[in-house]
Amino acid sequence: MGQSFLAEMMGTALLILLGDGVVAGVLLKHSKAYDGGWIVITVGWAMAVTFGVYLAGQISGAHINPAVTIALAAGGTFPWSDVPVYLAGQFIGAFLGAVLVYIQYLPHWQETEDPGLKLGVFCTAPAIRNTPANFLSELIGTFVLMFGLMAIGANTFADGLNPLIVGGLVLAIGLSLGGTTGYAINPARDLGPRIAHALLPIPGKGGSDWGYAWIPVVGPVIGGTLGVLTYQWLFG
Repeated sequence: MGQSFLAEMMGTALLILLGDGVVAGVLLKHSKAYDGGWIVITVGWAMAVTFGVYLAGQISGAHINPAVTIALAAGGTFPWSDVPVYLAGQFIGAFLGAVLVYIQYLPHWQETEDPGLKLGVFCTAPAIRNTPANFLSELIGTFVLMFGLMAIGANTFADGLNPLIVGGLVLAIGLSLGGTTGYAINPARDLGPRIAHALLPIPGKGGSDWGYAWIPVVGPVIGGTLGVLTYQWLFG
């Protein structure tokens, strides 16, 4: 399991480095990507997922997302005994990836006045704060992710193409469903960097919005599990 832990940690770290990295480029002042917009962010995240999967896929299966690991275990296709190792790798990797983003954009934190933008580099927040709606948004987004991953797994592609297909699915989710909450659809992607935000010496950073933090953790776990179980119920 040591190799799987390392693969999940490195794959998730790359996911966050590239994913939170594109958000930093768009949000932080004096970045050359500043104000690049939602399309840049969603494409950047899709590519982050794609290359995270390429990195870890042949070793651990590239879950790089606790919602994926728990959902597959709930569906009986992944052993529960391996879940803690995968989750540990994912959360540690997410934290490390966020620290690397902080270092990459080191001069830009001081130049950005809005603490909300700084927090937005690390974790998600709702466009309209409404707890039931925000929870359902994360649940639905992750349901689509896991239902889609099960469908992708039922098809045969040219060798090495699967990660690109997975990235395309994440791009579709971001473009179509992500505008409500920022589509965490991954507890490690949100909680690991949120912890990094709380601990790092970011100038003028403000709070880490812990009151919202449970939604992008619990919503994806439930939504992902429902996605797998629904697919299995419908298609065996």
